[in-house]
Amino acid sequence: MRHTTRTAVMLCAALGLTAAVGSASAVPAASPATARAAAVRQTTKPVLVDCLWHAQVRPGDFILACGDGNSRLVSLHWDSWGAGSARATGVNVVNDCDPYCAAGHFHPYAVVVKLDRPQPWKKHPQVQHYSRITLTYLGDRPDQFGRAVTYPLWN
Repeated sequence: MRHTTRTAVMLCAALGLTAAVGSASAVPAASPATARAAAVRQTTKPVLVDCLWHAQVRPGDFILACGDGNSRLVSLHWDSWGAGSARATGVNVVNDCDPYCAAGHFHPYAVVVKLDRPQPWKKHPQVQHYSRITLTYLGDRPDQFGRAVTYPLWN
């Protein structure tokens, strides 16, 4: 009788575990792309579109030179992220390309980053994205750059 009871308990436990696992696997897991798209649709404030066409909100880093990666923003700390503009402080790491880019060296420059001019994003027209970025150098800056530089952002 003890053996029969133990077998019955083990079978019930196994069936319960199978049911739990079967129920969990019956619901498909959302892919990262699906989760990201859902987050974008729920966003009411503009997003920053990266080189891979992913929506970013308050990213810690951002590549400015998508083609070669020779200019990148790192250590971004966002003071604001609003409907009309966003502001952060961080570091612009720029390759001096001397004597040429593959042999060049990267140099850090402290910057204030401003994003503005929200416009509909072509990939998701219901979502606004910042279409312009301005970098204001706080101290040293690359030789060829002015104290403030402004670039259009892709969409």
